[in-house]
Amino acid sequence: MQSKTWYANFTKYLAKLTGKSSTFTLSILLIVVWLISGPFFHYSDTWQLVINTTTTIITFMMVFVIQNTQNRDTEAMQVKLDELIRVTQGAHNALLDLEELEEDQIEQFRKHYEMLAEKARKALAKGGIDTNTLDE
Repeated sequence: MQSKTWYANFTKYLAKLTGKSSTFTLSILLIVVWLISGPFFHYSDTWQLVINTTTTIITFMMVFVIQNTQNRDTEAMQVKLDELIRVTQGAHNALLDLEELEEDQIEQFRKHYEMLAEKARKALAKGGIDTNTLDE
């Protein structure tokens, strides 16, 4: 559990740090310094390898940071949506934890709601309302 907490804290910190405008500015500055240093190193293979290796390593590491952040945000959003469904009168509790279903099951739900939306649009076109919670 401790290593999971450490990793979660590390990725949160790194995601915040890398998302700042000052970090972006620093990265541009480093690229400019690398470009300016080209003539001093005669644009050698080693000079090119420095930037290629650095950017490859950073990109590789950031994939995991971004994925961790995305997973955490998605999970939190799903829990919040589940709670909103749970406390909404007339909501279908079958939609709780919908993301855990198989694709064909989700597709059935999607088609059902497309049908409800179509009915609501037809009702609006006839001067009706589309705010009821009945699935008629």
